[in-house]
Amino acid sequence: MTYMKRIRDLREDHDKTQQQIAELLGTSQTMYARYERGANELPLRHLITLCRYYKVSADYILGLSDKPEGS
Repeated sequence: MTYMKRIRDLREDHDKTQQQIAELLGTSQTMYARYERGANELPLRHLITLCRYYKVSADYILGLSDKPEGS
C-alpha cells in the first residue's frame, strides 16, 4: 500500500475534506490533491504533521507497517 492511499483513507475515515487537510498543512487544496494522487511527493514536514494529527506512526502512513500506532 502506498502512502497516497493511506493519506486519502485517513482523511476519509476522519470525515475531512482535502481543503481542511490542506489548511492544516498550510498548503493549497490543489497541492494536497497532488499528494494524494502521487503527482507530488509529500514533504517530510507534512508527513510529521499528518502523523501528529491522525495519531499514527510514519511507518503506517508510508506503508511499512499495518499497525497505526507503530511498533
